[in-house]
Amino acid sequence: MTQQAQPNNRPVRTRIAPSPTGFPHVGTAYIALFNLAFAKAHGGEFILRIEDTDQTRSTEQSEKMILDALRWVGLDWAEGPDVGGAHAPYRQSERSDIYKKYAQELLDKGHAFRCFCTPEELDAMRAEQMARGENPHYDGRYADLSREESDKLASEGKPFVIRMKVPTEGVCKVQDMLRGEVEIPWEQVDMQVLLKTDGLPTYHLANVVDDHLMKITHVIRGEEWLNSAPKHQLLYDYFGWEMPVLCHMPLLRNPDKSKLSKRKNPTSITYYRDAGVLPEALLNYLGRMGYSLPSEQEKFTLDEMIASFDITRVSLGGPIFDIEKLNWLNAEWLKEMTPEQLKNAILNWANDSDKLTAIAAAIQPRIHLLSDAVNWAGFYFQNLPEINADDFAHKSLSQEQIIEILQIATWKLEALPVWSEENIYATLKGLSGAMDIKLRDLMQPFFIAIAGSSSSTPVMNSMYVIGADMTLTRLRHAVEVLGGLGKKKLKKLEKTANELPDFLAES
Repeated sequence: MTQQAQPNNRPVRTRIAPSPTGFPHVGTAYIALFNLAFAKAHGGEFILRIEDTDQTRSTEQSEKMILDALRWVGLDWAEGPDVGGAHAPYRQSERSDIYKKYAQELLDKGHAFRCFCTPEELDAMRAEQMARGENPHYDGRYADLSREESDKLASEGKPFVIRMKVPTEGVCKVQDMLRGEVEIPWEQVDMQVLLKTDGLPTYHLANVVDDHLMKITHVIRGEEWLNSAPKHQLLYDYFGWEMPVLCHMPLLRNPDKSKLSKRKNPTSITYYRDAGVLPEALLNYLGRMGYSLPSEQEKFTLDEMIASFDITRVSLGGPIFDIEKLNWLNAEWLKEMTPEQLKNAILNWANDSDKLTAIAAAIQPRIHLLSDAVNWAGFYFQNLPEINADDFAHKSLSQEQIIEILQIATWKLEALPVWSEENIYATLKGLSGAMDIKLRDLMQPFFIAIAGSSSSTPVMNSMYVIGADMTLTRLRHAVEVLGGLGKKKLKKLEKTANELPDFLAES
């Protein structure tokens, strides 16, 4: 084992640290897979912690969805918020006193400072910089304030954040397992906020402190974090700690080479689960993202990946997440099953007791024979309904209005803190009022988008039952079927959506 594989002969420990602020992303599973494979290949441990410092967006529902999705796809961890461990707690929101202690240490050593800028001052600072053609950045106006004056302002109750001091000249050299030595000019590195006015840390302080205290030896993360590496390296220097080995993985891409996004591809793990992808096939596919086994075989298990894992085989070219390729690989897994195994896989996929009970309640008033359930309940188990633009013909709404309704509804629904029938109703009823469209008229396109038919079970209940991921994917699909939105129109519509009130607050 190389020194880079095991610094100072410490046991290898890797981690994944998702933020519970949305749906469980396939990119999270991708990074988790490579962390787990690396740790296991070197006889080490893989852990999970929750980075919930964004208290306004973090939810318990999102955390549960992430943990459930990662477990479903076949990943497991030795330590985490649900299993405990020697370095608990594993939620950052439960570790705030720890971060305050280390922020104070940086302040006392002169490596950090209090910044008393108001939000209005920061906005004006950025506006002036942009007017001069500069990239907006913190200008260091409180960096040289004396400690005595800083203490005086703090004692008077003036709100502040704690920022780290950063050199303004020279170059930071960062070592990366895939890229070698990377040089980043210090002038491109902002004086990062470490502790916010509410006393909670930003990602950067919490990340460094937690990785050190949890004895993480290797940080394998997406390449979008490469530009943050100088801040983290500097913090390790300030604390006098050994820095973990860094490895920045290439980002997953859409077929058009753009960054993988839900607007062009379903990105949620639970969508693929609900669509009928096998967990083994999805994990296999994620393992092929920029990586290949020495044997070059396309179909392999997690154990086979671990047995021959070598992270230097990762290609830096952005791996393409192609749903058609995933479906092909899933079919290969299905073909190798015995009929008995396939039967059991189908039954396991469909056998969600709570969902089946909800579907039964919805179709019960509408069926005369048990066989009628096939026609009434089929859309609940579909991937995407077979629809075309003509299906959306409406007596009082134009096609353009329908596209706008569906797109704004998608944005509003994906921002819901909790996916419930009550919240769905409040959102769509509020949208009906805001757009001055009768609720009955507004709802007709949703029947087509969700069920593929205007004759269906109550559509808001259906949206709740099939879940957020599948609902949002079907709504985005409907928008594309209707012709989609160009960039200018999309930007204008997004502004309109942002100006709408909070419908939940009004309900």
